[in-house]
Amino acid sequence: MINIINGIQIKKLIQTKELIFTTIFVALSVLTPMVFHFFGGINAGRSFLPIHFFVLVAGLLLGWRAGLITGLASPLISFLISGMPVINILPFIIIELSAYGFLAGLLRQRFNLWISLFGAIVLGRVAVLTAIFLFSNINAVNFVLSAARDGWRGIVMQIIFVPVVVKKLQNYFIKNSPLLR
Repeated sequence: MINIINGIQIKKLIQTKELIFTTIFVALSVLTPMVFHFFGGINAGRSFLPIHFFVLVAGLLLGWRAGLITGLASPLISFLISGMPVINILPFIIIELSAYGFLAGLLRQRFNLWISLFGAIVLGRVAVLTAIFLFSNINAVNFVLSAARDGWRGIVMQIIFVPVVVKKLQNYFIKNSPLLR
């Protein structure tokens, strides 16, 4: 009986930590682009992709639910507060970031950190490419190639720093979690 009670307490603690960290990642995904835009100008967000960073961390660290929520909420809240991302690409950014967070978490259940990160980045771009192709008159290939060309610094920063942050934050979660391989 004590083991069952301890198991329930541990599960509630994990859920509370996940909720707190998801909220923190959403807040950071909203605030970080503002800082980049303030110091780097209007194109800093497109170059350094700061909103993507915490969505990937949320998915890789906390799983697909947290990644999906962070990917959905961050651009919506950012738009409501700052008007960024601009309305004409907001739906596509939501799709891309939701795919990043969801896929990072989903892939992390089966693969190591690196494969999950690369897979989420590539498949997130495929998701936005598909959405643009199906639901807009924007040239999807040009959009994705332009985004990759402009955002290469951000992609490199994601590849370098996301794994470091995930590894450091793992200390705050139970060591035998399936996400912490």
